[in-house]
Amino acid sequence: MDLNSDLGEGFGAWRLGDDNAMLDVVSSANVACGFHAGDPRTLLATCERAVRQGVVIGAQVGYRDLAGFGRRFIDYDSADLVADLIYQLGALDGLARAAGDRVLYVKPHGALYNAIVHHEQQAAAVVDAVRRYDPDLPVLGLPGSVFLDLAEEAGLTTVREAFADRGYRPDGTLVPRREPGALLHDPEMVAERMLRLVTDRTLVAVDGSVIKVEADSICVHGDSPGAVAMARAVHDALTGAGVPITAFAGSGP
Repeated sequence: MDLNSDLGEGFGAWRLGDDNAMLDVVSSANVACGFHAGDPRTLLATCERAVRQGVVIGAQVGYRDLAGFGRRFIDYDSADLVADLIYQLGALDGLARAAGDRVLYVKPHGALYNAIVHHEQQAAAVVDAVRRYDPDLPVLGLPGSVFLDLAEEAGLTTVREAFADRGYRPDGTLVPRREPGALLHDPEMVAERMLRLVTDRTLVAVDGSVIKVEADSICVHGDSPGAVAMARAVHDALTGAGVPITAFAGSGP
């Protein structure tokens, strides 16, 4: 199972999360691309640390929304969104190559990630941007989303993602962050949930119902309280059960 986390989300003197500690635990790093978070120096340093620690680099593309951390929906014209995403991919890929590797997958961030579960226009724009930049890049998304359906139709490699520290609705979508049950904080409970996910392919939704969740990668948000402890608990629970933590994307050039 792949274990990923959102990293490189500081900006200048402002730091968010413990990237160094997370890079000791995860197999894939969703590195910000400067639009929702991250400045060039921070992103280069994150890529350099990922390379040193053998962690695969992915581009976490998002809305142009630094003030809102990319968590506010933006009603983009498709051409604008495609261009913004290609711009982000090129920028992070350049930094990753300077660090000795390259971008090996793409994961949308925040409000964009949630929008393209159902928003066909924006989902198609993300697919178009990835296809035009590098059609060999896998994309991460929520199982059952319009995004993954369109990506598969376009010939992109799709990777289904589950979230360790987020609550789920009965329909398999994430509980919005403003609602009760959206964020999970107990590392032991989260680790047990993820072990159940891997072994049984099920999770308990916020209403107590049991839902089927197929996943190839598990995300632990780097900005969540106790994120490192949670990631280590998930890592240890899976490896203790004989499930190796390995990146779904291959190594760089």
